Amino acid sequence: MKNVSLSASRQRNSVAGAAAARPAAGLPRLRAASSDLPDMSLPGAIAGVSLESHEPIGKQIFRSLRQAIFTGLLAPGTPLSEKEVSQMFQVSRQPVREAFIKLVEAGVLQVLPQRGTFVKRISPRKVREGRFIREAIEAAVVRKSAVAITDAQLADLAANLREQKAASKANDTAAFLACDEQFHFLIAQSIDCVAAWDTIQDIKAQMDRVRYLSLHEVSPLDLLIKQHAHIVNALKAHDPDAAEEAMRTHLREILVSLGPVAELNPDWFEPEETQLVALVP
Repeated sequence: MKNVSLSASRQRNSVAGAAAARPAAGLPRLRAASSDLPDMSLPGAIAGVSLESHEPIGKQIFRSLRQAIFTGLLAPGTPLSEKEVSQMFQVSRQPVREAFIKLVEAGVLQVLPQRGTFVKRISPRKVREGRFIREAIEAAVVRKSAVAITDAQLADLAANLREQKAASKANDTAAFLACDEQFHFLIAQSIDCVAAWDTIQDIKAQMDRVRYLSLHEVSPLDLLIKQHAHIVNALKAHDPDAAEEAMRTHLREILVSLGPVAELNPDWFEPEETQLVALVP
């Protein structure tokens, strides 16, 4: 499998451009929370995408850029150019344009007329809306899972918990978050409703950005692992009420961390917006 190669001169230019786009405050906090991430640059953000993959290149570009935004490799205010990204991937602009459109729809990119395309700041309101919708879906999923889950599926969740603990012990944030994604996917899979998890993906975009900022500083990994364990124990007991309560408690953790994280990283967040209805418990 052949990966996209980048010239040294192009990489230097992109790193310089990314550095110019860095906010003055907030990044030191993020770097401390995500020390396993490389220095922020567009080449670094898209490294490893394969043109020989069976997956459409546009989908690969979308996922790669989305991940770079979620992890903070591409900070709010970072400019993105269709031309530059297409040159790096050595593809036409069409799949890049498709990826950009999906990122705009997910609320992580914005297009400013006559100025260009930039990574958006995190919207606290969108975080709360995403959490509200995600909780409604996953609460229903976990209730059904408590009734239908099999011993083999419970064993898969137990194995996932062990992997989470190993990632936490190694202080590997990226590995933990991959396990966290798989954990929630496995619960949806246990009721043969992967579509529920697919539906959540775009809804939780703003939540995921806060998660990367909150780990270690506000919502430590051990706390999240304990919450996951409570969900598994309720599923093992085939107790729908306990499973739902454990899931809601877990997903509401972001409401606890949102305020402190925004205070620690003010340049990463949009100003608070008034909500007609408070989407909190």
